Amino acid sequence: MNSLDWAVLIGYFGVMVAIGVWSHKRVDDVGDFFTAGGKMPWWLSGISHHMSGYSAVMFTGYAGIAYQYGVTSYVTWSFPIAVGIAIGAQLFAGRLNRLRSRLGVASPLEYLKSRYNLPTQQALAWSGVLLKIVDVGAKWAAIATLLSVFTGMSLNQGILITGVITGIYCTVGGLWADALTELGQFVIQLLAGVAMLITVMGELGGVSSLWTVWDRLPDSHARPTVGPYTLTFLLAYLFIKTFEYSGGMWNQAQRFMATGSARNAKRSARLSAALWLVWPAVLFFPMWVAPLLVRARKPDASDSYALLTERLLPHGLLGLVVVGFFSHTMAMCSSDANAISAVFTRDIAPALSARARGWNHRAGLLAARLSTVSFLALSMAIATQVDSPAFKDIITVVIKWVAGLVGPISIPFLLGMLPTFRRSGPTAALTSWAAGLFAFWLTNYGLSGMQLQVQIVSPVAVSLVLFVLIGLVRPEATTQRDALLARINSDGDGAAAAALPVPEQGPAVTEEGEAPRSV
Repeated sequence: MNSLDWAVLIGYFGVMVAIGVWSHKRVDDVGDFFTAGGKMPWWLSGISHHMSGYSAVMFTGYAGIAYQYGVTSYVTWSFPIAVGIAIGAQLFAGRLNRLRSRLGVASPLEYLKSRYNLPTQQALAWSGVLLKIVDVGAKWAAIATLLSVFTGMSLNQGILITGVITGIYCTVGGLWADALTELGQFVIQLLAGVAMLITVMGELGGVSSLWTVWDRLPDSHARPTVGPYTLTFLLAYLFIKTFEYSGGMWNQAQRFMATGSARNAKRSARLSAALWLVWPAVLFFPMWVAPLLVRARKPDASDSYALLTERLLPHGLLGLVVVGFFSHTMAMCSSDANAISAVFTRDIAPALSARARGWNHRAGLLAARLSTVSFLALSMAIATQVDSPAFKDIITVVIKWVAGLVGPISIPFLLGMLPTFRRSGPTAALTSWAAGLFAFWLTNYGLSGMQLQVQIVSPVAVSLVLFVLIGLVRPEATTQRDALLARINSDGDGAAAAALPVPEQGPAVTEEGEAPRSV
């Protein structure tokens, strides 16, 4: 990188901070901070949902998979995510929006106290927070790895720079700042991705290289499933990602909650699904053909895309692509920080402290911002250990830890909104959660020689089976729980939707209306 590239990068950081400061004016209370007051346009929510779903790991870990195995990186990753979000658009997006518009919640998990009980809410909240600290730590490590290739910075220096910049804008502006910066990041990524695609095609013979280059690559590069990424892995990943990207990752749930209506939440999800279907293929093509242009230095080829950009792009465009790397990671990490802050401020802190239950507007906002900073600091500390024996490497954290652990957390959360599972109560929720976590430990650390697809699908499969079976064997449906389900499943303002008394976590509001001001 030269001075022009640095100018592009520093300018990007400056714009992100400016957006955060501007968004500060739109935040009056925690409802605005965590769910944008229910005023976010569906198209902005959809772009934000898409951008907050992946990070610079795509340009490191998944770039390595693309370099070694080819198109399976798309077929077994972004394609199942697109399908999973499309399924979630029908099942979960509208219901998640009604949690805000009907129950007045600011955190995705607030409704769990009424749907199950306080211990269930706390179990899911604490385990999800700990998982996200590790997950986001892997994202910081990914972007720091790329930064070190281009600038020679150490891993810790890269983590510190990206973490501090992200912390400034997302702490000041809340979800509005996240969504608006993600919109800007999407535009930057679009320019950088198209520039990289055109440059690579030019090196390989023009547009015709899209279909002629495959004869020069290994035969396995054109196979949809290859190596450890088998058809079974694809199906397992689809199963996992349907829950994860439809709200099991709480930052994704917030995007649906932030729209003005359940209908707009569904439109938001469909837009995100379409982007996941098309855009990653554009980004992946240079990675698939990278073996023809560069030789990776790392055994896992995680440095291949960075080496490709260094070789092919002129200064200025190189800086833009580096900015694109940052945009992915900062989008995901800032949205995760906001979601975790919501869960801590609205779910964990009130259960621990009577004082927290009485926070006014100012105290609630201060707690939200302090918890955001604390989460970012902890995840940055974890990032410095991502290559330790406990975590092994970046892609292991992302595929095994997140895919394996998000299922036990998301099953009670998401399926608890569906009337089909009304019989599953606190016993089913807690048992399925605990058994899923045990299945993760057993398949990853207790038993040796387990296949990757078994490791990632076992926890969510165990949780799903137990959640359903215990609900059938030991039903815990109550009048109050049925009334809550009626409120978040009915389309109109009928008697069923109005039957539930005002929930403990916040005041009810009119159908599809603005979220109430809450503390």
